[in-house]
Amino acid sequence: MADFYSWQGDSLIISCRLQPKASNDAIVGLLGDSVKIRITAPPIEGKANAHLIKFLAKQFGVAKSSVTIISGDLGRQKRVKIEDPRKIPEQLTIERN
Repeated sequence: MADFYSWQGDSLIISCRLQPKASNDAIVGLLGDSVKIRITAPPIEGKANAHLIKFLAKQFGVAKSSVTIISGDLGRQKRVKIEDPRKIPEQLTIERN
């Protein structure tokens, strides 16, 4: 099992490193024990967090309400909970328990 994710029941917890104000939205790959994610939104007034939630919801095939930032609201390093993901992005190797 990789260090960047864990399962809590049907919920997936991932550790991610955010790069705001990027030229495009993308899951770059692993960076240490986190997933590096680029998003176009600036880190101002919660815009990056809102954009991250929308992006991850699309990537994992869930509603935005199913994605929650558990920790790291104000930093680049975040822990995100995704409730009952419908799909796993091909850039990530995640196995279900």
